[in-house]
Amino acid sequence: MVMDVHGRDLRYFTAVAEELHFTRAAERLFISQPALSKQIRTLERQLGAPLFVRDGRSVRLTPVGAALLPHAQQVLAAWDAAREAVEQAKAGQRATLVVGMSTSPGRGGLLPGIRSRFTDAHPDARMKLRQVSWEDPTAGLADGSSDLAFIWLPMPDPDRYTWVVVAQEPRLVALPEEHPLAARDVVDFADLLDEPFLALPPSAGALRDYWLATDARDGRPPVVGAEIASTEETYEALVDGRGVCLLASGNAPLITLGGVVTRPVRGISPSQYALARRADDHRPLVLDYVRACRQATGRS
Repeated sequence: MVMDVHGRDLRYFTAVAEELHFTRAAERLFISQPALSKQIRTLERQLGAPLFVRDGRSVRLTPVGAALLPHAQQVLAAWDAAREAVEQAKAGQRATLVVGMSTSPGRGGLLPGIRSRFTDAHPDARMKLRQVSWEDPTAGLADGSSDLAFIWLPMPDPDRYTWVVVAQEPRLVALPEEHPLAARDVVDFADLLDEPFLALPPSAGALRDYWLATDARDGRPPVVGAEIASTEETYEALVDGRGVCLLASGNAPLITLGGVVTRPVRGISPSQYALARRADDHRPLVLDYVRACRQATGRS
């Protein structure tokens, strides 16, 4: 027997089976009672068996109707779940993806490369870049204000996040141009141990220690000349002579605006810039942005 039963037929049948009353079922379905009765008779002809016993005062399921009911309910439940999934996916594609950043990710056309690949897959999605103070080393991931973030490693609570490194850059030292060490082509980190450093806020945690290079100090505590939470604050503190600071080579143009120079440093590891997301965030839009990033950086 070949049958082509529509979802509407199963929905009509289920309503009558659950109400055991054609009029109430018709009201529930927002159709007329004669139209509902006609549709049920059509379904019975397709199945080759009656589904209901009708008399003047009651409606009850036949054995065939009783056998069909749980399967019809399962099909309808699955279809309702499928429709909800489709609507969520459509809403996700129309959504705005917020990408936080602590410093500009404009490295070798990185952002345009990601954007072109991402918008090919999600033409209706919008991306919003937001600058976040260095007081938050997660650039908005921790409090949920960013969906993804371009950040510097290391991250606090690393088990909460996953990331892909998009750039590895030497750490330079930024100095006032009149500083004695500015005359050198390369500075040994050992010669910086007694220098006052510009430090990220304490809330930056491990990232504050990283840019102070505490791992290369052999236990000697750094001298903090001032705290900084933005590129502008860094530049002003440097030209004011309040200290020196380490920075990634890709950020040197943001600081060397006049009165400030940068020099390579021997004795410290390179920095790592990464695109991060929360480890428990598996939304398709987020994962596709990460995938576009991997493709743009050749790390797929």
